[in-house]
Amino acid sequence: MTTIAIIPARGGSKGVPRKNIRLLAGKPLIAYSIEDAQESTSVDQVYVSTDDPEIANISAEYGAKIINRPAEFANDTASSESALIHGLKALEDQNINPDLLVFLQCTSPIRTGVEIDQAIAKLKNEQGDSLVSVSPSHRFLWEEVNGVAKSINYDYRHRPRRQDMNPQYVENGSIYVFKPWVLKENKNRLGGKISLYVMSEIAAVEIDSLEDFQMIEFLMG
Repeated sequence: MTTIAIIPARGGSKGVPRKNIRLLAGKPLIAYSIEDAQESTSVDQVYVSTDDPEIANISAEYGAKIINRPAEFANDTASSESALIHGLKALEDQNINPDLLVFLQCTSPIRTGVEIDQAIAKLKNEQGDSLVSVSPSHRFLWEEVNGVAKSINYDYRHRPRRQDMNPQYVENGSIYVFKPWVLKENKNRLGGKISLYVMSEIAAVEIDSLEDFQMIEFLMG
């Protein structure tokens, strides 16, 4: 079984310019995802999909192979799925036909290769078609619709103890694993029988701002 990791990393980050190669604890952010995939014993090859020559060069220095992403799949409105679909097509054009794809986001550096292995093993053991990593959530959620506030996952009139609530999870953006047909047929990273891989609450911290960089550097100690 061939398993390929794809790490999309476009050059045009708006919130934090050059975010994907900005130094985090002395190392480019993208290096963490590349090294996590390399640490995994289940991943056969690591690819970075990018439109940016500098990101490509840095990624290659860390041992990743490069998929050159066209600008149309790297603008502000392009979805991750568009990059993944293009990446899969680029692999197939090279006669590389993976049985599983692992999608890692640069913005979620708090993971390990062991966790990637465990996620892949869980998908296989559950005979799933796709998997999403999640973190436990103990929050009481609300929404406001047309000026009316509503509690979503509990009844505020009968507030439960958190330990009595059914387990709930938040998608943490760290690890996605899926069979290629899921992406092709659904144009989505998830589909078919979906498995959940539970990670720590800290793994849910994603980098979208300069403050996030500082927070994660603090967590990394």
